[in-house]
Amino acid sequence: MYTAFFGLSEPPFSIAPDPRFLFMSKRHREALAHLLYGIQEGGGFVQLTGEVGTGKTTLCRGFLEQVPENVDVALILNPRVSEKGLVSSICDELRIDYSPQQTLKELVDGLNAHLLKCHAEGSRSVLIIDEAQNLSSGVLEQIRLLTNLETNRDKLLRIVLIGQPELGTMLAHKGLRQLQQRITARYHLQPLGKEETREYIKYRLAVAGIKRALFTPLALNRVYRYSGGIPRLVNIICDRALLGAYTKESWTIGPRVVTRAAKEVLAKEPGKHFNLRRWGYSAALIATFAAGIGVAGLFANVRGSVSQSLQGGLVWAQEKWQGWTPHIVSGQETRKDLSWMLSQNVENEGKLEAFDYLLSLWGIARHVNDPNRACESIQTSRLYCLTEKGSWQNLRRYNRPVILKLATTSGTQRYAVLQSLIGDEAKLLIGKNTQTVALKTLEPYWLGEFILVWSSPAGVEQIVPGTYSDEVLWLRRRLNGLDERNDEPDSNADDGRYFDNALKLRVISFQKGRSLRDDGVVDIETLIHLNTALHSPVIPVLTKLKMRNG
Repeated sequence: MYTAFFGLSEPPFSIAPDPRFLFMSKRHREALAHLLYGIQEGGGFVQLTGEVGTGKTTLCRGFLEQVPENVDVALILNPRVSEKGLVSSICDELRIDYSPQQTLKELVDGLNAHLLKCHAEGSRSVLIIDEAQNLSSGVLEQIRLLTNLETNRDKLLRIVLIGQPELGTMLAHKGLRQLQQRITARYHLQPLGKEETREYIKYRLAVAGIKRALFTPLALNRVYRYSGGIPRLVNIICDRALLGAYTKESWTIGPRVVTRAAKEVLAKEPGKHFNLRRWGYSAALIATFAAGIGVAGLFANVRGSVSQSLQGGLVWAQEKWQGWTPHIVSGQETRKDLSWMLSQNVENEGKLEAFDYLLSLWGIARHVNDPNRACESIQTSRLYCLTEKGSWQNLRRYNRPVILKLATTSGTQRYAVLQSLIGDEAKLLIGKNTQTVALKTLEPYWLGEFILVWSSPAGVEQIVPGTYSDEVLWLRRRLNGLDERNDEPDSNADDGRYFDNALKLRVISFQKGRSLRDDGVVDIETLIHLNTALHSPVIPVLTKLKMRNG
């Protein structure tokens, strides 16, 4: 939208991990050196950590472009797998043939044979796991066992774990000390400094085709002030600032434009000192925690600004959807009308409109015009997309409005928002029309694919037994609210922040009561059910549940 106005060849502040935009600060050069060390002779096990948005994934993409030809890389981007799933994924990445019926031992034997062959031919193999803080304890143990694949002189598989600071906390647990001891290099990627942030912005603008100063010196100072040097936040603020300047037909971006941009995209008040650990909390999530946990003191300093923080998103939602007249059809017209509505819906516009409405239910505005980046744009609000394939039963269990991926009779894809699911009827939003249809009428068009938006405490996708963190305290208090008890932690529970066995048993009980996988690991599905259980009005649901008495 604004690229032609400013003379840019492409948007300079996309949050996609494009290696062309990798700015090599001193910290990033040091981190890259650690990654390169991991694939050299004698290298073994490297751990790279950093806060959300500091550029770990972009650095990884840049690293992959520098890998020598004699190095074969297995890149795992989704570590939420079982032990067998991990080894299968490694085999897929290294192009090793195997049968789905093979046991874990047979898969490891095949992997070992392949690695020995590569070693004999003078090549090396590297396993890189991104978002490694989501690895389960069982998979971490399997990774430790993979480090045993070796010759008398060399490791056959070099391993790089990339993740958020929680990864270091997990590996420090006494149950994983054998794995911890095998790590040969560690590096924690810090945010950019003030001057580095200035250079970072200039660098990205130059890559996008412009070298003149678009941001005034004061504007650059404010970008650093509001972003704390987090590259992803710098991108989001600068992108919104460019859009704001474009709408005002201004060729330069001053401090006021940056302040307004920060106010629109961050769940915080511009002008206050940036807090690294809190930047991703959306007002919706804060309200959810406040309603569900009952910890007045924990969020006393932010609760007063909830309504003001939500204002931008909710006003946007009200203006966009106000005045719509739902179009309801039933009976024999349903199938004919559904087919016609799907045929009228342009694919990308339909997906964008579906995202617009779904995000409006959370009080969030979509910040991009590319439907494939809509999920990335909401992560700064601690909201995440879950793309899965399932059944109506799965949707009832999640109990969240979702985007359904539909197929027309001509084979093209269309998108609709499932607003409610009651009995054997579904209420859909297709384009700008609302329609209630029978599930049996909808089934020929829906092949089971859906996109769900969910909220996460502090941006985690998993809370694992044996870890120590604020998220464990959140979990304990959430369960206390459900059980109507005041759980005083044992003396060895570290003020409620240690995920001890007693808490694990409570999680298992919660999971069994909702027919979830009952292993005590708080995964995405368990987090979604925990957020639903206390009936917070902030979280949109498909079907309103009856409140408990008392």
